[in-house]
Amino acid sequence: MQIRIFITLILITVFCSCREARITEHEEWGAVYKKHGIENACFILRDNNHEAIHFYNKERCLKRFLPASTFKIFNSLVALETALAPDERLLIKWDSTTTGRTACDKDLTMQEAFSNSCVWYYREIARRIGPERMKHYVDTVKYGNMNASGSIDNFWLNDSLQISADEQAGFIKRMYFAELPFSERSQRIVKNMMLQEDTEGYKLYYKTGTGVSGDKNVYWITGFIERIKHVKEPKGSMNKVDIRNYPYFFSMNFEKPATDASKDWFSTRIDVLKEILKDYGAMPK
Repeated sequence: MQIRIFITLILITVFCSCREARITEHEEWGAVYKKHGIENACFILRDNNHEAIHFYNKERCLKRFLPASTFKIFNSLVALETALAPDERLLIKWDSTTTGRTACDKDLTMQEAFSNSCVWYYREIARRIGPERMKHYVDTVKYGNMNASGSIDNFWLNDSLQISADEQAGFIKRMYFAELPFSERSQRIVKNMMLQEDTEGYKLYYKTGTGVSGDKNVYWITGFIERIKHVKEPKGSMNKVDIRNYPYFFSMNFEKPATDASKDWFSTRIDVLKEILKDYGAMPK
């Protein structure tokens, strides 16, 4: 009896150790942020190929912030699923209210509004969806804190709705594998809208977001990268294609004082993203 209990304890210990081995902290990624003058930041990467999670700053990865324009991913899914948008070419007329951005101050398709992160377009989409349907999908997906209260065209920008980097990465992974409570078609269209770089060695998909929370600006990037590798299949293999896509899901955010204009933080976050992806090996160096 004692021997059986001892063996059981050993198995439990080994199992727990294996689980912990798949969750790795990377303190060295903090140096990347520091090099760019960023202190309050986090990064989480889900390596689907090895069923592993890699992160920097666990506490912040689990902390929720307003999603800002990363919510355009969710907003697009709901618009497509409810048929308010037949596809990514849905055209909405500009109401002539100037935003100061040439790319946004015109009639826009969903693809254009997504690519250029045009807020007015998605506020109109949210108004067309309406509070009841929007709340239904926020609750069904269990998106962040699920707080869609307040103005239907502003709740993802005013700190009502909040989500963590960890939850963002999980959300993107579910969308990638069409596991969200939306049709496969809706999820596929949104994934395609996220494509930013298409090269021989990788495809990079993401959505940025920038929101004001108190006296801070919160800068987001969330998405995934497919590392493309060519393999030689053995003779007689059932796989007829020699290309393999290895997905990695990521989310990162950092904050700076809203008054800090010392650097272009919009492009800096993309530089940081690529440096970390290259360091891990998800992106070719």
